[in-house]
Amino acid sequence: MATQQEKFAAFRALHESGCFVIANAWDAGSAKVLAGIGFPALATSSGASAGILGRRDGQVTRAEALAHARDVVAATDLPVSADLEKGFADAPGEAAETYRLALGTGLAGGSIEDASGDKDRPIYDFDLAVARVEAAAAAVRGTGFVLTARAENHLRGVTDLDDTIRRLQAYAKAGADVLMAPGLPDLDAVKRVCAALDRPFNFMAGIPKRSFTVPALAACGVRRVSLATSLYRAAMTGLIQAAREVHGQGTMGYVDSALPGAEITGYFG
Repeated sequence: MATQQEKFAAFRALHESGCFVIANAWDAGSAKVLAGIGFPALATSSGASAGILGRRDGQVTRAEALAHARDVVAATDLPVSADLEKGFADAPGEAAETYRLALGTGLAGGSIEDASGDKDRPIYDFDLAVARVEAAAAAVRGTGFVLTARAENHLRGVTDLDDTIRRLQAYAKAGADVLMAPGLPDLDAVKRVCAALDRPFNFMAGIPKRSFTVPALAACGVRRVSLATSLYRAAMTGLIQAAREVHGQGTMGYVDSALPGAEITGYFG
């Protein structure tokens, strides 16, 4: 098995040139399949990890998120980055504890976002948002852990691209290694963001009409493409459609298009 230091090094090297896809797994089995297909790194997804517990995104505790990350890490030798939401706390020091604990799971990286969870003030004020990134970065400094800072404006109804760029630049100065702004509306916005940054930018795919091809994103300067909940949603779509067919019609046509069990378990070693 690869050591955590080897995973740190491999994960950092992936960001140094070109553009790669980091696939989001939702359990050990999906992690093994994605590794077997050939993805060079994996990530967790807060929405998918909540879904496998029968909950909505944002309803998972820190302990549950870290246990989930540990399971995904143990499934393969690939570097894994965790979706750690807002660090499960508002105060910088309390959020930073999440990243200290994350180091103990074997993760190669993790994210911190500036979405507050408060419907009246969905994005943290600028100074507090920067302080939170700074505290998280300090918690993992010198370890090799890759910290991704997310500006959530465009997922929370704030379409001010200048503010998004200002935040990402500040998060880089605060110590983030990778930057992310989910929900950008078009490739021109992606290109503008990438041109304004001196750190690798992660584009989040999975939003209809705003999920662009990897070559197009690479041409804009994107270094990493994450798939968020999209693979989990694709799997659940197959489940729901098959279940509706047999429950509603009494037919089992889905069986004919399903992969053989041996092909699926072949990824498990």
